[in-house]
Amino acid sequence: MTEAEAEVEAAPTEEQQLRPSSSGPEDTQPAARTEPTEERAAEGGAARFEQHDAVPEETSLDQFRLKKFFVLRPGTLNQAIKDVEALVDKEVDGSIHSIWLMAEVDHWNNEKERLVLITDNSLLVCKYDFVMFSCEQLQRIPLNFVDRISHGTFSFPKRSLLQREGEGLRVFWDRLREPSFISRWNPFATDFPFITFTYHPVRNISDTFATLCDIQNFREKLKDAAQKVHVMKPVPGKANGVLVLNQPIHVEAYVGLMSFLGNQNKLGYSFARGNIGF
Repeated sequence: MTEAEAEVEAAPTEEQQLRPSSSGPEDTQPAARTEPTEERAAEGGAARFEQHDAVPEETSLDQFRLKKFFVLRPGTLNQAIKDVEALVDKEVDGSIHSIWLMAEVDHWNNEKERLVLITDNSLLVCKYDFVMFSCEQLQRIPLNFVDRISHGTFSFPKRSLLQREGEGLRVFWDRLREPSFISRWNPFATDFPFITFTYHPVRNISDTFATLCDIQNFREKLKDAAQKVHVMKPVPGKANGVLVLNQPIHVEAYVGLMSFLGNQNKLGYSFARGNIGF
């Protein structure tokens, strides 16, 4: 072999120069970097899994059901108040003193969602549709006709199958007139000389709704407003003043299958009901 041929064999080819060495640092460094990366990914996945499994207490069944009330949707209550305020007749009702969110209990123990306004001269009870943003019915009760306010727990006849927890409030405006027999047994009768309220189910959702649904504060505001109107605009033949009594709120209903089903399914409220709707 000549000296030139020996130099050719000793010199590395271009392919050998470009081929990485299997024992060089380039092979070991990437492997060393991937190990902590995989460990961090595993730790991050475990952390995400643990965070996903941690269910807060607010997502209980009761809280989930409360969120189905349309009155809790953002902006809904404010829009309802604006709509109801527009229905106030300044000449007849005067200025608005306060607005309340209540549940009316009729003579068959049916619950119905209501917005209630106390003004200078009137007690306004509004049946408001929180889905369509419209007032479907407005009942106006002159405050100078209000003669009695009773508050306490609910009571039913001895043979009644119904019961109701919580406290109620009943406003009377004609103590001399008693409901007729036909009205008592007519579930759609509206000629009763009184109206009954109880707490709205969303009263404990926040401090704002707790204030709007406070029956005791409502009772005091109503009594004070009615007393002022009795002095300023007395009704001939009626005793001036408002009598406040702490006594059971009697509901003369016995079986009440319709009220049981209706109250359990919140049929008297603007309430989301899945695919059926409101």
